[in-house]
Amino acid sequence: MEDYSAVAKYSVFDDTLRFYNALLSDIENATRYIYIEIYRFTYHSLGKKFRDTLLKKVHQGVKVRMLLDSWGTSPNQEFFSPLTRAGAEVRFFEKIRFNLDYFTRSHRRNHRKIIVVDDQILYLGSANITDYNVVWRELIVRMEGELASVFKDIFNSMFDIYNRYLIYSPELTAPITYKGFDIIRDVPSQRHQNIKKHFIKLIHSAHKSIFIETPYFLPSFLLRSALIKAAKKGVKVFVLLPKHSDVRLVDLLRNKYLGPLTEKGIKFFMYIPQNLHSKLLLVDDNSFAFGSPNFDYRSFSFQHEIVLSGHDPRLIKLLKEHVNETLQDSEPFDYLRWKRRPYIEKIFEWLIVPFRQLL
Repeated sequence: MEDYSAVAKYSVFDDTLRFYNALLSDIENATRYIYIEIYRFTYHSLGKKFRDTLLKKVHQGVKVRMLLDSWGTSPNQEFFSPLTRAGAEVRFFEKIRFNLDYFTRSHRRNHRKIIVVDDQILYLGSANITDYNVVWRELIVRMEGELASVFKDIFNSMFDIYNRYLIYSPELTAPITYKGFDIIRDVPSQRHQNIKKHFIKLIHSAHKSIFIETPYFLPSFLLRSALIKAAKKGVKVFVLLPKHSDVRLVDLLRNKYLGPLTEKGIKFFMYIPQNLHSKLLLVDDNSFAFGSPNFDYRSFSFQHEIVLSGHDPRLIKLLKEHVNETLQDSEPFDYLRWKRRPYIEKIFEWLIVPFRQLL
């Protein structure tokens, strides 16, 4: 019997501005520490607002640590100098180095999004802190309770090794089970891929339904096989994608998979208003997994990612509501139109297949 007492309260944000406002409020109320690990951080108006709010807290004696990815967030020490001079710690994960291994090494990024405030509040999900994605549909879960201190330790383990290369120690990769929750972590690896294995396990466990939300859908052979097998045994498999993501090449390549998988019984829905950037797997209205990874080769093979998985009915209820709202603004994938797509699109699909792991 799972014990979900580690979380006293959930809040689910799919509106990015609401998430930013809630986070700024929690930062303003912090009394001990604020830890932020994020892939992209803007240097424009939104970033300045967060920086200045954090600076105020540093002056009040609150400990501030930030870990930003050097690929997603181009290092700008001048922007953060007011914070660091006041005593905050700002680090950039895996600084870009131009060498013989540049092309491969540069894709080994820290894609996680973790924010912890005062051992009591945890934010985990899909959103970065940037101006350009304020209208995107995201999935960020705010949790109050003991999980915050667990993720504080997870944050610190990455903060300590922020500029080392190819670290596969159990400290960074071992699954963590805490009061009914499973925390699954990945490091860049062609062999381990803990999150992909966990997703496949959940997919195989399905009896009734599978819902996947992801902005980029480039599933490996094993993931495709798991989804097809689920559909064959009568499981309703739904994949929710943006009609147009922010990466056109990925959209073009993913279309190669949509037709054949539709023929195998998998239902695709295309989110219309803006980019759908949430990352969620929901199985049988009983199991969930959400966090930072996309449903693609790059997330599973090349990036540091993290998901929270479990069965808490309180959170599942909120996640179901989120999915249903996404569906209301989505249209079914047009299979007949896909079959009639221009021949030039088919050529480009095949041309970019060899680069699918790096897109």
